[in-house]
Amino acid sequence: MARARNRARAVIQQPDGRVRRSQVVTTFGPGALVDLVDQAVLVGGLDFWSWDMSHGREAIQEPRLRDTLAERFKEAGRELSLENAFFEPPVGDEREPKRYAGVQVLEFPQWFVCQNPRCRALLRKDGLELKRGRYRHQCDRAVSTECVPVRFAAACRRGHLEEWPWIAFLHEMHGAARCAAPNLRLEEGATGDFSEIWVSCACRQRRPLSEATAELKLPCRGERPWLGPEGREGCEEHLRLLVRTASHAYFAQTVSALSIPEVGRELEQKVREVWDVLKAATAETLPAFRSIPKVQVRLGAASDAEVLAVVEAIKKGRRVTRDPLRTAEFRQFTASKPEAPGELPAPDEDFFARAAKPEGGLPAGIGRLVIAPKLREVRTQIGFTRLESVAPDLQGEFDLGVQSAMLGLLTDWLPATEIRGEGVFVQLDEAQVAAWEMRPAVIERGRELLAGYDAWGRGIPEPPPFPGVRFYLLHSLAHLVITAISLECGYAASAIRERIYCSRAGEDPPMAAILLSTGTAGTQGTLGGLVEQGRGLRVHLRRAFDLGKLCSNDPVCARHSPEGDPAERYLEGAACHGCVFVAECSCERFNRYLDRALVVPSIGHAPALAFFGERP
Repeated sequence: MARARNRARAVIQQPDGRVRRSQVVTTFGPGALVDLVDQAVLVGGLDFWSWDMSHGREAIQEPRLRDTLAERFKEAGRELSLENAFFEPPVGDEREPKRYAGVQVLEFPQWFVCQNPRCRALLRKDGLELKRGRYRHQCDRAVSTECVPVRFAAACRRGHLEEWPWIAFLHEMHGAARCAAPNLRLEEGATGDFSEIWVSCACRQRRPLSEATAELKLPCRGERPWLGPEGREGCEEHLRLLVRTASHAYFAQTVSALSIPEVGRELEQKVREVWDVLKAATAETLPAFRSIPKVQVRLGAASDAEVLAVVEAIKKGRRVTRDPLRTAEFRQFTASKPEAPGELPAPDEDFFARAAKPEGGLPAGIGRLVIAPKLREVRTQIGFTRLESVAPDLQGEFDLGVQSAMLGLLTDWLPATEIRGEGVFVQLDEAQVAAWEMRPAVIERGRELLAGYDAWGRGIPEPPPFPGVRFYLLHSLAHLVITAISLECGYAASAIRERIYCSRAGEDPPMAAILLSTGTAGTQGTLGGLVEQGRGLRVHLRRAFDLGKLCSNDPVCARHSPEGDPAERYLEGAACHGCVFVAECSCERFNRYLDRALVVPSIGHAPALAFFGERP
């Protein structure tokens, strides 16, 4: 990460902070608030990213993901490059750092608090002295104390961010006259609770910060400091007090796709891989272009007419109709060939999956087991929100017109990373799932879950559609199996990631499956531990059954209903940290849409409610 833009120094020093490139696509993406050793910063937008000229930018190719997102961007009035849509975040060199190679950040907030307990002055950094990289406040003639950034800011649901208006909060917002010479202090109690934090002024005005958590109707000015001075836009939302390090300060919106072979799309994909050459191809120049080694390898035996037809289609923006992201992956997994002894994936293969038949057959309720020793997943960030997360649809995609803050002002590309690893695909028996959905107990539970979802959606302008009781079943099953299988596969539960394949009633094909995968950015794969454990699916389902049947918080957890819940836990049924919650890096939905009572028998529920009525 490069040095903050407003801290110019003549001597090139080490960057102010370091994060992994894969983290820049999720936790620390553009607009994220980050605490460094001696300062708080705001990650700059894509316009302020720069690459070392000696290395250049690393483009990532994933046609399925690119074409899907290009359509979404077009609907939102934005552009996404069809040639180079995804780039890896810039890499830094700690041994030979360069000032303009990395991700630039901006000091934010610019209000600081004096650490002297007798002073506790609250002032802007303009009134402080910078010494050895630290801001200091001259409390009196004899005492100079270090200052730290204030831990509060102001944000709205559309992702806009600005300084909390301390002076106005203490004076005008409460009907008091504005002080001619504000001299603020921030007094905090031992616990740091809002009720123990007071803002005061030399004019004797004093207010508790807890009043800032009330509905102040403070209009948002549409500030987007991570996009630079030109980033401001109109906004009709109201600002809310935000704790910089709170979990709801930044929700990255990431979309991912597996690299799968697409029947009928091979030639188009190969042409795109050498598009820098073939974009100028004509009937006269193509024979010469085919003599270039990399072009010759890609085109193979394809005729000139076929190649030119693909080139013309790409130029005109025509795309062959393809299945949605997860539907295409589901079809690929379910069409996998049976496993053959000694068969190994080719070194240059991105996807290798085979249907497995464990000893003793598949457990009851399981329709198909597929092991994938080799997977490539491309993840990209398309935007973010603050205060409230926005759920993706069942295909893992977001509506860019709803609460999605932009990552760059003038860019037509997205930050991305590729993950190489392995996975286990488990498909439920579709006939049994359909019969389970028609049970009276399941229908009634679905009504309760829908009532809770409706209560949650009242505070959101355009909530996504209710995912359905089938999704709750699959999501809860994935969490239980993640916990069970992590005890044996050699990976921590936080290293295993879920991927849900779910369809609504009447959709083709009907989907009810989960993919549990693991992988690491920047590596060529994993060691096969998860795949080998997938062969023992029955053992792990038994352990998952035992984990879900009884929770340490029962009967409170098991009897929880989201309908009219005073605790406002509207998006989960029988679910808590004692049973099905997992690390958020493993979960696609922030531990929401969970109900273990749909998976295994639970206290206080009819046995018919559980899909797995008996231990596998």
